[in-house]
Amino acid sequence: MSQMVRKQIYIQKDQEARLKRVAEARGVSEAEIIRRALENELKRAGYRLAYDSEAMKRLYQAMLDQDKKPPVPRSKRNWTREELYEDRMKRYDRRSS
Repeated sequence: MSQMVRKQIYIQKDQEARLKRVAEARGVSEAEIIRRALENELKRAGYRLAYDSEAMKRLYQAMLDQDKKPPVPRSKRNWTREELYEDRMKRYDRRSS
């Protein structure tokens, strides 16, 4: 485990109550919930973590293996845009239920 650094933060009262509920529900500490939220925010902000070199090697090998496969044969399309749209509307139309 990496070395921890102590940080003190201020949060709002309602955040504290929600933090306690989430930590209890997940069976982890409040600090762990905060660390996970911070990690997610740093990833979204463009912060790059050191990558796993083994994972990168496996990914690269998978790409090479995929490149060796023959191309997917072309086939005539057996659907129309209108059919797809109708199907989609049937699945997502809440009024028809």
